[in-house]
This record gives sequence, structure tokens and C-alpha cells, in this order.
Amino acid sequence: MPSALSVHTIRGRFAIIQPMKTVKSSFHFKGGVHPDYNKELARGKAIESIPLPAELVVSMSQHLGAPAKCIVKAGDFVRRGQLIGEKNGFISVCVRAPADGKVKAVEKRPGPAGGKADAVILDTTAKPEIPGQETSDEGDESPSSQVSCPTSPILPPLDWRAASREDLLKRVEEAGICGMGGAGFPTSVKLNPPPGKRCEYLVLNGAECEPYLTADYRVMLERADRIRVGIEIMRKILGQCAVRVAVEANKPEAIDALEKALADIEGNVEIVVLPVLYPQGSEKHQIFATVGRVVPEPPALPIDVGCVVENVGTVAAIADAVEKGEPLISRVTTVSGDAVVEPKNILAPCGTKYADLVAFCGGVKEPPAKVISGGTMMGFAVPSLEIATTKTTSGLLLLSRKRVFQYGSGPCINCGRCLRACPMNLNPAEISKAVEADDIQSAEKEYHVMDCIECGACSFGCPEYRTITQMCRRAKNSIRARIAAEKAKAAAAAGKGK
Repeated sequence: MPSALSVHTIRGRFAIIQPMKTVKSSFHFKGGVHPDYNKELARGKAIESIPLPAELVVSMSQHLGAPAKCIVKAGDFVRRGQLIGEKNGFISVCVRAPADGKVKAVEKRPGPAGGKADAVILDTTAKPEIPGQETSDEGDESPSSQVSCPTSPILPPLDWRAASREDLLKRVEEAGICGMGGAGFPTSVKLNPPPGKRCEYLVLNGAECEPYLTADYRVMLERADRIRVGIEIMRKILGQCAVRVAVEANKPEAIDALEKALADIEGNVEIVVLPVLYPQGSEKHQIFATVGRVVPEPPALPIDVGCVVENVGTVAAIADAVEKGEPLISRVTTVSGDAVVEPKNILAPCGTKYADLVAFCGGVKEPPAKVISGGTMMGFAVPSLEIATTKTTSGLLLLSRKRVFQYGSGPCINCGRCLRACPMNLNPAEISKAVEADDIQSAEKEYHVMDCIECGACSFGCPEYRTITQMCRRAKNSIRARIAAEKAKAAAAAGKGK
């Protein structure tokens, strides 16, 4: 870090620019838990690129909001980076082909969270059919028919220093970038606050508090320079806001890498070291931990308190989209767990089947008792390795029988552990009782279930193994379905009245 203040001349006056600094968080939220992190399995493994799989399953629903509208059909040959799914609404993200290939089919396929969505099944071994091409007697293609994968940029590179704010926002949108930390919110929407709202703090989420996962850690360690460029681009889009890079204290090597990359960056920039506590990666809690601001109850958003939060992987993706013309068609995913032969951090095309990731790790030591997409706290158990990665797939865990066990949920004993663990100051015990009684109204109105961030801290601490988090999800899904039905009914009534 620079040891002296930088001095710049602005409109004939001298302005003192504070150097970047690293500080410890002064704010600590209530609740939270300390699960076994098990990050040592993959944290020392450098990012490796997987060989292109023979088949990719590219979902149109890789983000929060409306699925993209598929614009290709079976038999089409697509190029790497070609638009295959159009943005389909304000809260939606486009989808581009992660590789050259022939569309074998467009069909419903299950995703990591269990729902089904349209997916493009891409045969990456196929070559484009060129009119007039000839083959030898052995059936091999003639040299003139060979088509190599393009290595040139998909989109024209931009000079972010010279580009306008509008051009940079457009690039983020056309590159199909969404939040890569798990939620998948469209990044172009987040970077374009509504009228009357202004970003004062850009918070970079490098906490990665989920057990086992080390993908973000490796990105911070190996691609800190890209994160630096992404910060500069986002500040130009948002205005010259202050920057807070949030990293948990158990990642000292990542902190060192970021300090070197940001040493001479100008403006109000700090690396904020957070205490090791789950869920430090929660958007609302990270805002409190870094700048001491509290996001009100839904529907309030971080921008309502002058903040925008982005995952460090997303920030690096923005840099690549602008400077290199690379859309978001691949990402780093941690494959770990005690059933995997060699845990790794893998850079793979979006649409890579879990089976291919596991094979790249040398297979399994023994049949896994449980497979989880994501981390052990907020991830989803999946029934098959035929499910494919998306833009938000941060991890894949294969756990042996000694790491999992069968259990049955018991009645609530009113011990209060879930109340102490809940970082949102809710009463998970009462929410779960209301949902069990099918009293969704009480869960919503009296116990504010919509404030739940589904972190799993309540279930983690429950001595009766009650599935409290799943009950919260059930209630929230029911409430969202009711609201959607009410909106549809109102829209239909308004249409009849015209």
C-alpha cells in the first residue's frame, strides 16, 4: 500500500486523495453460527479449465427473474458467444452459447433448485454443415470443411475510460451478466438505480462464508487484477462512489492479493476484514458490517440506503466483458467433499453436467450418500449428476455416508436456539409452527417470514432437527404465488374495463 497521500490538482486546487487501506469491521450483526467450514479440501487448488465436454445443457433460467426466451431450434449450428436466449422482461438476463455446437434439442430440463426450464442441448463435437463440402471415402471431412472454434473476442472490446456510462451498461446487459454469488439478480438492473436513488457505497462481496466453497477465494487470489478493473468500470457506471471490499478474516492470502492489486487505486476504497461468522455473505448483513447501514424490511433494497452489492466473481466478469469482449458463458465452480477423489476449483462452460465435473476430479472414492449443488447451508440436494451448471453454480459437493445421516424431525421444545441463531431477528420457531398448521397468514403478518433470507442458521442449531428453513421457503413460495395470482386477476379486470 502507498505510504503517503497522493495529491491531485482539480480545477486549479489541490485535492488530497486518501490511499486504499485495510480495516477491521466495526459492526457486528446479531445471531449467526459457526459450521465446520472444511475449506482446506480445495482452498489450495489453483483454478483449472475443464476440457470442453461433448454435450452441454444450457438452461434458459440461469438467473433470478423471467427465463430467457430461446431463439434457436434443433438442428441449428451455433457459435461460441452467439445469442441463444433473449432477455425476456425487466428482471431477466440473456443467454449466450458457451461453445460452438449443434443444437440437438430444446427441452425442459431440471435445474439445481429442482424446477424445470427450457434448455438447449448442445453437441459440441458437431461441425457446421457447409454447402458443397466433400468427404473422403473413409468419411473424414476434407481440410476445406474444417472449422475451428473462434478465439477472437465475442463482442468488440471497449476502452472503459473512453466509453460512456450508457455503453458500459449496455455491455453488461448484452454480456448476460448476473450476480454470481447465488441469487443471480440481473447486474445491469442493479447498476442502474431508479430516479432519485444514488449509490454511495459499492460493496464487493468476497466473504464466501458457505462451508467447502473456495471459488471466490481463488478468483480473489488469482484474478485480483480483474477485480480492480471491474471496480473502476462499476464506479464509472454508478458515479464515483466509495468502495468497500468485504473479506472474511480466514482468507489472509486473498486479502494480500487484493491489497497489492488495489494499492494505487484512487478514491475512498477500503478492504474490510470481517470476523468469521456465517452468514457474513448475506447482502444485508454485509452492508451493515461494512458501512453500518441497515436495509429496511422488504420491499426495501440496498439502493434505498445508498448501497450496491456485487459478488467478486461478478466484478471480474464485468472486467472481462468490457475489456475482452467475453460474455458470461463460463464460471469457476468448487467441486469438493470427502467422496471426491481430488477436490478442485474448475473453470467450466455454463451448461457443463455435474458428471463431467466429477470425472475431471478423478471420479469418486465411494458412492456419495448426498450430492449438493452449492454449499451445505443454502445449497440444494440433487438427485442426479445429469444436472448442469449455470451462471450461479458456485459449488458441487459429494459427501460420503460418514458425513451425513438420516434423521426425523421432532416437535419444537422451545429451547430458543433458532432465535439466537437467526441473523434477521425473526422467531423461526413460531414461523415453523404456523406453517405446520397451514397458517400462512400468521407466518406472513405476525412473524414476517418474507424477511427470512433462507440462510439455514435456524435449522443448523435446532436440536430436534426441525426443517425450519424449508418451512420458511414453503411459506414464501405460497405468498409469492398468491401475490402473482392477485396481480394477474387485477390485470385481467383492468383489461375487461377498457
